[in-house]
Amino acid sequence: MKSNVLVVIGVGGIGMAIAKREGAGKIVLLSDINEQNLTKAAQELIDTGYVVEKQLVDVSSLESVEALVSKATSLGNVLQVVNTAGLSPNMASTEKILEVDLVGTVYILEEFGKVIAEGGAGIHISSMAGYMIPAFGAEIDTALSTTPASELTKLPVLQPENIANTTYAYCISKRANQLRVQAESLKWGERGARVNSISPGIILTALAKHELESPIGDGYRAMISASAAKRVGTVDEVATLAHYLLNQDAGFTTGSDFLMDGGVIAAMKLGKISL
Repeated sequence: MKSNVLVVIGVGGIGMAIAKREGAGKIVLLSDINEQNLTKAAQELIDTGYVVEKQLVDVSSLESVEALVSKATSLGNVLQVVNTAGLSPNMASTEKILEVDLVGTVYILEEFGKVIAEGGAGIHISSMAGYMIPAFGAEIDTALSTTPASELTKLPVLQPENIANTTYAYCISKRANQLRVQAESLKWGERGARVNSISPGIILTALAKHELESPIGDGYRAMISASAAKRVGTVDEVATLAHYLLNQDAGFTTGSDFLMDGGVIAAMKLGKISL
């Protein structure tokens, strides 16, 4: 009997919280672009009783993603896939954000969609940033949903003259993530599997701390203050939602995005926050 495999891409706070919540009784395949972080994360799980394999991955490289898929299938039934990989606006150039947050997401969805086990499920971690920009309209939405990964960055909406800065590159990438998950859910469904996305707000991770201490930190604090929750979220709260979506209680739920932002977007739409 084959083992069930949980693939977690990105070993930051959210990825590790989900790995701990879902990984018992499965082979946990951890992957990340940073070898030091990956080794430390794998050892942390091993030391607390999990069965762990690891592999370096660069999600912006199709060959690297294909190698990760090959590793996962060699271990057993690929039952759950969680992609948390991404770059924030203060971490990289516009071009790199589009490569990782947008194209990389498509590679993961497409390649794991070819091997996901019947009854399996996937989650992509998007962001509330996908809700912060105006609607594009049906034509652009369709293009972002269906254009092959190799052609995505050639779309007019993604050309440099249409992307003012890295923040907008991040927002459009996250909007595209939500659209792409919806489209890919039909292909995953052909294998009897589901895929959804979660769009967290400000979750207290190392990345969030970096943002709070950056030049845009005041904006983050303004969002927290104006939100209904008036606090940051925790990785365990994201893992709780992920647990529901990855298991059969959510058997009728696929192609959906779940905004969990403490009410930031609601405050923004009502004019309580201005960007």
